[in-house]
Amino acid sequence: MKNLVLVVVGVAIGFLVAHTVSRTPQGQRFFDDVDSHAREFGSAVVDGYKSREAELRAAVDAS
Repeated sequence: MKNLVLVVVGVAIGFLVAHTVSRTPQGQRFFDDVDSHAREFGSAVVDGYKSREAELRAAVDAS
């Protein structure tokens, strides 16, 4: 139970710090950069998934 409380407190503090930092121009640029990289990573995962799915479907159709 103590660990759960510590996690919740840590998340709350992290949220407050992120909210405060995002109000500054440097913080806004930082979070925009993080968002951009996260979207690029997500797109790469989706592309890889679709590519592998196409390979597997082709292999099943060839059998």
